[in-house]
Amino acid sequence: MPDDEAGRILIITAHPDDVDFGAAGSVARWTDEGREVAYCIVTNGEAGGSDPTISRAEMASIRQAEQTAAAKIVGVSDLRFLGYPDGALELSIDLRRDISREIRQFRPDRVVCQSPERSFTRIYASHPDHLAAGEAALDAVYPDARNPFAHPSIADLEPWVVPEVWLMTHAEANRWVDITDQIDRKVSALLAHESQMADAASMGDRMRAWGAAQAAAGGLPEGRLAEGYLVVPTA
Repeated sequence: MPDDEAGRILIITAHPDDVDFGAAGSVARWTDEGREVAYCIVTNGEAGGSDPTISRAEMASIRQAEQTAAAKIVGVSDLRFLGYPDGALELSIDLRRDISREIRQFRPDRVVCQSPERSFTRIYASHPDHLAAGEAALDAVYPDARNPFAHPSIADLEPWVVPEVWLMTHAEANRWVDITDQIDRKVSALLAHESQMADAASMGDRMRAWGAAQAAAGGLPEGRLAEGYLVVPTA
């Protein structure tokens, strides 16, 4: 049974595969519990991969297909791609408006997003696109999506108040989701991003080690695996 009442969860990330690194185990658990989960992917992901023979337009199509396949593994079929350029994402009114539109349309009980704070101990989590997407998501939650006078171009959509935001992979996590039973699906979701996998053989061990460290930080029993979040009340 769910340990809270969030029935609708919107996950907002900068790139295809971000959600799978940070939250795919939780997503699998939430969909197993009967919750409705949707993804909002902000960029096309065209700057990813290492094969110079693949055009950037083709890479964008590949990554969208990979994210769709990865989402299916953890029980998600509702994906929204905003189409912003990979590697050039900036906090803007347009981005805040577009995320606010998704929030008003989906009307989530929880938004899960990336942290807008730079981490100097885990620099990979602080890609500039991640920071911009996280800041824009928080701005869309408060004040934009709930303000009927924000963004006149989406005034036809009813305002929506999101009660809480969960920041992924935050150094000051205060909530942990046990994903021990979902770890294989998390790894499978990550491996669906074939164009991004330079060392696919090690992915399972890496994710299990990371999950064990998260579980220990959250005080879970030895042998359990978890994903951690900083939960921010926003109602």
